[in-house]
Parts: sequence; structure tokens; C-alpha cells
Amino acid sequence: MAQVEATTERIIAADAEAVFDALADYKEVRGKVLTGHFSEYEVREGGDGEGTLVHWKLQATSKRVRDCLLEVTEPTDGQLIEKDRNSSMVTTWTVTPAGEGKSKAVVSTVWNGAGGIGGFFEKTFAPKGLGRIYDELLRNLAAEVEK
Repeated sequence: MAQVEATTERIIAADAEAVFDALADYKEVRGKVLTGHFSEYEVREGGDGEGTLVHWKLQATSKRVRDCLLEVTEPTDGQLIEKDRNSSMVTTWTVTPAGEGKSKAVVSTVWNGAGGIGGFFEKTFAPKGLGRIYDELLRNLAAEVEK
């Protein structure tokens, strides 16, 4: 099993604290900025960063749906980590200042891929597909915080 990784970043015209707070707000903001690839969104515990337990289904392709139950931690300032209880998937969101009134948001997801030929295709195509999904999500987040 090879590790698969997808990373996307965006400069957002809002300060890092505002972007991070919006990203960590699973009760109000997160559900609004998710793309059409996400369904059955539900906050099960918490709702604001550390200690949140959130569920969604992620439909990466027409045939591939991942049922995610994510535990949220905040190991350092400006960083959220979502660990999926249902798989090896871990998503790290990092928000840092990027000049006056701007921030850089980076999302990186890693998981243990399949073996064999299926794993080859997963490692080749999944990062690009997930990257497009996260690019759209970050665009939605930017639109939300730049209001």
C-alpha cells in the first residue's frame, strides 16, 4: 500500500485569524462552503474546531463515495487536523498570514492507497481529483470570508 497525498493552496484576501475561524466553524460556515461532492453533512459533537466530530460523504467520482467520520484537533495555532475514523485518511488545514490583510490556506490529505494496479490508478488520478474538489472548496471559503 502506497501513501497517496493531495495538496491544494489559495491566497485569500482576509486575515489569517478570520479565515481560520471560518474554517473551524463546522456549525455555520463549513457546511456552506462544501462543494457538491459532499453530502449528508452533520456535526455530531462540538462544532468549533478542537473536539468536533463531523460526518459527511465525499463523492470523488461517479463510482467512488467515501463515508467520513472526522475527529477534529488543533495541534498548533492556525492548523486543523481531521482524522477519519472510517479509514486512514487525514486532512490537515493550515492557515498562515500572507501579507497585510491576506492569508494562505493550505489543505493536504493523505491516506493509505490500494495495492496493485488499482493502487497505481488511485495514486495517479485521485490527487488531481481531490485537488480540484479542494480548490473549489477554498474558492467558496474565500468568497465567504472576503464579503
